[in-house]
Amino acid sequence: MSIATNFVTEAKSVQARRAVQEMPEYHPPLAGRDALRLDFNENTFAPSPRVMEKLLAQTAERLTKYPEREPVERIVAAHFGLRPEEVLLTNGVDEAIHLMCVTFLEEKDEALIATPSFFMYDVSIKMMTPHLVKVQSDATLGFPFERFMAAITERTKLIMVASPNNPTGATVSRQHLLAIAAAAPQAVVMVDEAYYHFDGESVMGDLAAVPNLIVARTFSKAYGLANLRIGMLAGSAELLKYVRKVSSPYNVNGVALDCLPAAIEDETCLAWYVEQVRVGRERMMGGLAELGVPYFPSHANFVLMNIGSKHKELVQAMRTHGVLLRDRSTDPGCDGFVRITIGVEEHVTRGLAALKVCLDEIGWKSQREEPAHDPIEDGAREFE
Repeated sequence: MSIATNFVTEAKSVQARRAVQEMPEYHPPLAGRDALRLDFNENTFAPSPRVMEKLLAQTAERLTKYPEREPVERIVAAHFGLRPEEVLLTNGVDEAIHLMCVTFLEEKDEALIATPSFFMYDVSIKMMTPHLVKVQSDATLGFPFERFMAAITERTKLIMVASPNNPTGATVSRQHLLAIAAAAPQAVVMVDEAYYHFDGESVMGDLAAVPNLIVARTFSKAYGLANLRIGMLAGSAELLKYVRKVSSPYNVNGVALDCLPAAIEDETCLAWYVEQVRVGRERMMGGLAELGVPYFPSHANFVLMNIGSKHKELVQAMRTHGVLLRDRSTDPGCDGFVRITIGVEEHVTRGLAALKVCLDEIGWKSQREEPAHDPIEDGAREFE
């Protein structure tokens, strides 16, 4: 009998932690995106020309070096009127969310979010605690402020709120965000401002006065750096020193770090793109109204519309016509809803033209003639 046989007494296999086995998975439909990208809320045009100059200036020798995050954090902090220790650059906001959960959540703690919202909150929170409390919006998909406040308890240790929210485009007022932070001094309140540039209201200026407040920003949307994967957390040095401790020192790649200062310096390019989106968003909402398609007023670079039972047919028809949309029907309270990204003028024109053709092709009837979407009357606290 061999030594190996002696040690094999029963069949065993490696298992992941129970929390990992039970956590939800995010499956973005990334295959085959060689079409007009109105599905992922990306910049549909290009980053600043200065970014392209930085990319072309990369050398082979530079690619052999580990990236240095801190010098760029100083530049970013100065740009936003903050101290370097009040800024942490991250590998997109996805990593920022993950780091917040790993840093502040024990298994016994509660985390609080409103739904529908960014699915990565669910993924990262469930990795750390089973006590995810969700407060569902009603049929308007506006932020459920009163029920959200009522859901805060002494066990609440982390609160995540997106404003503007994805996929709804709704905002949460600064007054409500500050009220939430005041009501939960034992919790960290992360305000996800990924779509800030398309709305303009921020709580960044309140960080010094609100010690439990942290703001997340991304450079994937308005700045057009989605492929480089770079985001940031801004907040008190006292809180961020713990998040920095959890973060890898080389979490942001050197090419992204080289390009970021060029992107934020080019305010003219940023302002141009933001205005393109603002005008295009109004055109899209006006066009949907003319087509009789119910939609939700948006403050972001996308519009959520209610297609009803033919939502899958529309997404497929649009793909056939070279335009990608995102079906959001699996989000809580979003059955039949489809989201369209707003880009530059030409892309909005193409998107609207394809919508008109495809709605006719699938035989869609105006939902003005159908029963209104029923309100969602879930309780303020939903444990999963």
